[in-house]
Amino acid sequence: MSKQREVPGIRPYNGPAGGWGALKATAQAVRQQMEVVQAPVLLLRTNQPTGFDCPGCAWPDKEHKSTFQFCENGAKAVTWEATSKRVTPAFFAQRTVTSLLALSDHELENFGRLTHPMAYDAASDTFREVSWEDAFTRIGQVMRELETPDQAEFYTSGRASNEAAYLFQLFAREFGTNNFPDCSNMCHEATSVGLPRSIGIGKGTVSLDDFDHTDFIISIGHNPGTNHPRMMGTLHEAARRKVPIIVFNPLRERALERFADPQSIVEMATYGSTDIASTYYQVKAGGDAAALKGIMKALLALDAERGDALDHDFIAQHTQGVDALIADLEATSWADIEKHSGLPRASLEQVAEAYSRSTAAIVTYGMGITQHNKGTANVRLIADLLLLRGNIGKRGAGICPLRGHSNVQGNRTVGITEKPSESFLRNLEDVFGFSPPRAHGHDSVQAMQAMIAGQVQALICLGGNFAMAMPDPERCFDAMKQLRLSVHLGTKLNRSHLLVGKETFILPVLGRTELDVQAGGPQSITVEDSMSMVHASAGGLKPASVHLRSEPAIVAGMARAVLPASKVDWLGLVDDYDRIRTLIERTIPGFDDYNARIRVPGGFRMPLPATERRWNTPSGKAMFSVFPGIRESNTAWEDDVLTLVTIRSHDQYNTTIYGLDDRYRGVFGRRDVLFMNPDDLAALGLEHGDLVDIDTATDGRKLTLRNITAIEYSIARGTVAAYYPEANVLVPLDYIDQDSGTPSYKSVPVRVRRAGLDG
Repeated sequence: MSKQREVPGIRPYNGPAGGWGALKATAQAVRQQMEVVQAPVLLLRTNQPTGFDCPGCAWPDKEHKSTFQFCENGAKAVTWEATSKRVTPAFFAQRTVTSLLALSDHELENFGRLTHPMAYDAASDTFREVSWEDAFTRIGQVMRELETPDQAEFYTSGRASNEAAYLFQLFAREFGTNNFPDCSNMCHEATSVGLPRSIGIGKGTVSLDDFDHTDFIISIGHNPGTNHPRMMGTLHEAARRKVPIIVFNPLRERALERFADPQSIVEMATYGSTDIASTYYQVKAGGDAAALKGIMKALLALDAERGDALDHDFIAQHTQGVDALIADLEATSWADIEKHSGLPRASLEQVAEAYSRSTAAIVTYGMGITQHNKGTANVRLIADLLLLRGNIGKRGAGICPLRGHSNVQGNRTVGITEKPSESFLRNLEDVFGFSPPRAHGHDSVQAMQAMIAGQVQALICLGGNFAMAMPDPERCFDAMKQLRLSVHLGTKLNRSHLLVGKETFILPVLGRTELDVQAGGPQSITVEDSMSMVHASAGGLKPASVHLRSEPAIVAGMARAVLPASKVDWLGLVDDYDRIRTLIERTIPGFDDYNARIRVPGGFRMPLPATERRWNTPSGKAMFSVFPGIRESNTAWEDDVLTLVTIRSHDQYNTTIYGLDDRYRGVFGRRDVLFMNPDDLAALGLEHGDLVDIDTATDGRKLTLRNITAIEYSIARGTVAAYYPEANVLVPLDYIDQDSGTPSYKSVPVRVRRAGLDG
């Protein structure tokens, strides 16, 4: 860090991730949000077989039970939901929507839990209390008045349970549309599209047990200390066993360097820590494909020398397409690889050498791989690397996509997709007696584009903060305000709720931590973690308000009002969630004996044919791919163009901002910063602490983010980083991965200039 200027809120953080800093941050979160006496009991029920699933990340629990492996951000998620603060009808009566829109996203959510169903009153510009039945009746009237079912969009957040998501998709499909924008479209859709083409299923193939038996890990494009912090315990164990952990990431992330396990008496007592990354490579943003191709190119050279760097028997028996891959790698020059990855040939050759000596390797990756204009192709390159050495379908090896929300994968499994399979639709038709629509619907970007074009009149959001999560908020916010109807199910107030249409309803839901009692008694919901384990979750807290309803109950209430002739016993299904799970079992393969198996601690694992080396691809083989070209994958087309990646802070989970600190990156009390390499600052005539404006360098209209403080940081040359969602103003809505539709949040070409200068 430069010594030339002190910048408010910017100071070095020299400690490890975790440790006493994590304990202190958790204590602060508890003190700020809930009763201190209540907190320990609540946190000790997190991820227990008889407790509730953490509403944060989707990392599984060791041996399917929690030993209270400490997770700072999980504790923040729990206390944020279990807060004692309340947003009541009196709160809304005192504040106009216009005044609320002037507040920050952190301030909006920090007001606390929603307590009553509310409807927007345009005359007073306020939300007013409405009864549940009146809300359902009016929603039903407006939905039935739409010209076509495709004028409605059904958005799903990754925190929704399997039961709520299944009812939601059933509601939409009986209504007549496959318009299912969801949070997966914005994060791991490239995985859902790419992996089926490579290995026949859009999910990871590893289990926690595999991490106990691996001897080589590559971590690429993710920051586990913030985005999936329970993973740190797993990496910590592997590092202490001396397993090489090779990291590729544009930014130096403290959790990937050093971690102090708060469960370790020795590390806590001695203020010690464990080194996580054995080697850390700061790849350029958008340069992952070049790095992966370089490793594979070097692997081919090693095989030519030794004959054992590739698993030739596996390739011959289980794969197709290796010759085309080899030809492409041979045609790719080392000069291009070095230029576009930002890494020297020797480093990539060292990785290939170490990989070639391993017996079981795992590659973990996150949105640093998927949120690119070539995200699907990136995912397939990772699969290629693993397939070359037979590292899928054997113990201690496999591919590990790191999904965020605790049930984003489960939502997709139970039918939240705009591209449903014909077999699933036939099953719905056979069981429910109506003909679901066959035409593919809208993903998230397509849904917003349809809103902008005036082709959509209604939006129902099962959780989430849809507008804030999307690129180009200027266009998205205006489109939301043009809707005839918007309905938001949520626990807390957020900005999307305030982008009111002609009629807008906010419907308060039970949180994951709260007791859910229906006519049949206390209920459990189920979720699927990132390793395909399905297990039960049951909250125990007294609900924040007697007026709250569960997500399944609200979905059923809306469906009953919108579809008065439906043969589905919507309210009967809500009386006992076992009935919903029975329908899931009847319509979706893999859920056999669903209700019995979720009553076993830890639940059960969904079928993963690739782990048994069964490939559900058209050829019946695992398929190698050919990357379309590394020159096209890197967005820095001109010398003065940098590549912007949007990032989350450590006080943040997706669009939820718990506070204004980013401790591990040395940022405190602010979010208006641009992380830059010192050499890039110097090349632009800038210094640490200067105010800058950022302009997009894509075709089409120019997007600008003004008056951001540029700070020196250890980040790859040619790459800059700014916080999401504030930096979404720089992400064009149509700048996407054409294969998956995923917005390119992590590969936006930009120019940086001193603030106030004409662009």
